[in-house]
Amino acid sequence: MDESTGRVRVLKIIAAHDVGRALNPAKIEGQLEGGCLQGQGYALTEQYRVKQGMHLTRNLGQCRIPTIKDVPDIEFVIVEDPEPNGPLGAKGIGEIAMIPVTPAIVNAIYDAVGVRITDLPATPDRILEALKKKSPQRLVP
Repeated sequence: MDESTGRVRVLKIIAAHDVGRALNPAKIEGQLEGGCLQGQGYALTEQYRVKQGMHLTRNLGQCRIPTIKDVPDIEFVIVEDPEPNGPLGAKGIGEIAMIPVTPAIVNAIYDAVGVRITDLPATPDRILEALKKKSPQRLVP
């Protein structure tokens, strides 16, 4: 987190998820990686803008979906607790992996600089504005 610019860079995510029985660990890691990146995008960059019913975001490129350059180091912890009602004891793992990532990133911003971002994405402009409100006398370029 760079307080002078408001930029946030996620360096590492530890993704621990109960997958039931891990039938294909490599595919599970792929789902976890995708979910983590979705959560990161939702937290920091992705935004679909609408104003007075008009779509200002015209395509997915304007949404600022994370790219390969944005992928942090991700450590996977696959927890196996077989689900008696799931197929062969497995559980779904798709988009569920994204759920804890967004609040973890927003809480990390709070831990780093002491401002709570409540309107997502946590863009540099929003972070700098929150820092100004926290310390009005502070000079932020």
